Amino acid sequence: MTIFTKIEADSISGEGRRIIRHFTPNWFAATMGTGILAVCLAQFPAMPALYDAGEALWVLNILLFCALSTIYAAKWWLYPHDARRVFNHPVVSMFFGCIPMGLATIINGFVIFGQPLIGDTAIAIAQALWWFDAALAILAGLAIPFAMFTRQDHAIHEMTAVWLLPVVASEVTAGSGALLMAHLAPGAAQFTMLFASYVLWACSVPLALGILVILFLRMALHKLPPASMGATGFLALGPIGTGAFGLALFAANSGSVLVDKGLGELAAAMAGASLLGAVLLWGYGLWWLAIAIATTLNHARGGLPFNLGWWAFTFPIGVYAVATLRLGQLLDFAPLTDFGAVLVAALGLIWLVVVSRTVSGALRGFLFADPCLES
Repeated sequence: MTIFTKIEADSISGEGRRIIRHFTPNWFAATMGTGILAVCLAQFPAMPALYDAGEALWVLNILLFCALSTIYAAKWWLYPHDARRVFNHPVVSMFFGCIPMGLATIINGFVIFGQPLIGDTAIAIAQALWWFDAALAILAGLAIPFAMFTRQDHAIHEMTAVWLLPVVASEVTAGSGALLMAHLAPGAAQFTMLFASYVLWACSVPLALGILVILFLRMALHKLPPASMGATGFLALGPIGTGAFGLALFAANSGSVLVDKGLGELAAAMAGASLLGAVLLWGYGLWWLAIAIATTLNHARGGLPFNLGWWAFTFPIGVYAVATLRLGQLLDFAPLTDFGAVLVAALGLIWLVVVSRTVSGALRGFLFADPCLES
């Protein structure tokens, strides 16, 4: 530690130093859950109060993401040795995927909420952030699995759905790109984002579906994970909902981009294939949603201890809800829209519970505990 760094560390209170040293990327799951709720609330144009609530949550999420990023940057600056130990941990390291996924919800917010506030500047900001987010997602999707292969110890009976987190980040970014590209000027930038979004989707969804197969086998052979990881059951719904959401947006927004590129003869076929894929993934998600509810209820009988893993209840339900609402709109199918509204209502209630428990845990300090520092 340099003299300059030591002076900075000495200027922080003892509790502040402890919080910084024990901060983990798990905290960025809070930005994912808050951000997806904001996006969900904006899906009901006939209810402006929900839109306004979503806009307020989006602003709050920006502040939250900046605060968490500052704390985590401080950890790398003040305690670099402790920060690097995360790459050896078979669970905590997975949560690096939460950083680009949390940022993706903010990018979506710039498209949904920012444009009415600051016009085309919001789209320019979203476009710049999207490319940065894509780089983070690719990095997480490559670096963390490579660390799993080379420096971490894993066993099939210890596997949980957190394996999905670094992989799913790319498809979350792909969905943001599919939303954003419709607001870009026709031309090379728009087609490049479409192509990049397809590639990001392909780098994520097939791999995530393969992990789900292994997860099924793990639970069949070794039963459910411990109650402390009980909330991770909903993470399996995440890649399915996000994958369906991305395909639904490709179906809705890619046609004009392909026509402008001179590929109009492919537009209808690609839109139809995307819509079919979205419906099939959505149907597959129903199974995982039912299993997640069943496993959570099973754990709840013995008590579910609160930890930051409870944020796993929020984002997967949110992306599945958005996919449901988008499909209901594309298919003009009211039952889907109604089901999506039920999911959003459930998400809102869950978010209120989780955020209140998180604030309480943060104030009491017990949520700041980095298992990477245990000997």
